[in-house]
Amino acid sequence: MRHANRELAGHILPTSATMVGVCMTVVSIIQLLHLGHFATLVDRFLALDSLLFLLSALLSYLSLRRRPAEALEAHADLAFMTGLTIMAACSVLLAFSLI
Repeated sequence: MRHANRELAGHILPTSATMVGVCMTVVSIIQLLHLGHFATLVDRFLALDSLLFLLSALLSYLSLRRRPAEALEAHADLAFMTGLTIMAACSVLLAFSLI
């Protein structure tokens, strides 16, 4: 079981780091397009979401470096899945604000 968790942490780390970049790119695009007040709320949620992905990356990195790592891996997984959920909700909100 420990090996499977270490594989999970190894996948969460690069993916979380990538998602930080994705969030920041979308925030920049929203700022450039001046989409209004509703989009400003979405970009604030995405900015906070990027911090959640950063936390996930940090926790997954620490879980690869420390033993026992199970608790850190579980928290990294939770932060990552929460970040994905928020990002999906922001995508839906942004899509409806553009209509």
